[in-house]
Amino acid sequence: MPEQTAAVVYNPTKVDLPTLQRTVRRFEQEAGWAETRWYETSVEDTGKGVATRAIEEGATVVAAAGGDGTVRAVAEAVHGSDAALALLPSGTGNLLARNMHLPLDSLDTSAQTIFSGDDLTIDFGTLQVERESGEREPFGFLVMAGLGLDARMLANTNDDLKRKVGWLAYVDSLIRSLRDSNGIEFRFRLDDGPTRALRAHTVIVGNCGTLQANAMLLPDAVIDDGVFDIVVLRPRTILGWLRIVARVFWENAILRWVNRSRLGSSAAGRRIVNGAKKERTLRYLRGTSMTLRLEHADEFEIDGDSIGKVAAFRAEIDPASLRVRVPKGHRIPH
Repeated sequence: MPEQTAAVVYNPTKVDLPTLQRTVRRFEQEAGWAETRWYETSVEDTGKGVATRAIEEGATVVAAAGGDGTVRAVAEAVHGSDAALALLPSGTGNLLARNMHLPLDSLDTSAQTIFSGDDLTIDFGTLQVERESGEREPFGFLVMAGLGLDARMLANTNDDLKRKVGWLAYVDSLIRSLRDSNGIEFRFRLDDGPTRALRAHTVIVGNCGTLQANAMLLPDAVIDDGVFDIVVLRPRTILGWLRIVARVFWENAILRWVNRSRLGSSAAGRRIVNGAKKERTLRYLRGTSMTLRLEHADEFEIDGDSIGKVAAFRAEIDPASLRVRVPKGHRIPH
């Protein structure tokens, strides 16, 4: 049997490279794999290009060592290939690892998983965005993509503050973004349904539902169910925003537990869940494709990275199309 080869795509600003290389080399040798290949990201290539080259050069697993942007870029290359994506969590978000309940603070476990873990398949979101100029660009997403407050908050985040205090920098940005009371007007079509017009503050399409600080935005989202979940935020007053905060940071976790426990099938449980779905400040939808066109271009974010303003987008889910390497015996909680 020929030796297997792993590759690590790393963001040099996010990792302690000597420590990472020593740890990976130790588990690589224990597993009897060929020498791991290392690929550095850059401003020009955030990971997709070098990950594609790693696969072409024979890597059977490509590990992403960096923030959420690095993970997404590497996943875009791995998606649809015979290789598997592994995670070496770094940065402030680690959203995919959080949603898959993978270890965030054990380098040994993450490095060992590259060489001796199991492969699970998850869904992958594909995006075609249209700029104000009419130019179209393809992207992939693992966690969430959206317009409105979420994207404006990321566009307003101070990068120096983020490096110093991590996810708490988003609080400063959130306060500044909430001062912007402008809603977004758009037309959208979900799957083969009719085209509808709507005004809202935020629209988010998600493959999984948990954000930093364990905020649960999409309580029904499952990363391998073949559909994505959508939330539309429509607060009209400060009380509406307070309802959303309570829902995301507390109530959604309870609803998720109710819905997936024995109580969820009872009359009382159904009343709790159905009552929550009638919340006027949040509207939840589900589907496999969504096309949305804005009246005016607005900021757009993908997996925690601002990509600038877009005039329209089409999102689709590609079920069970990305292999992710996880610790042996690990299963995704449903």
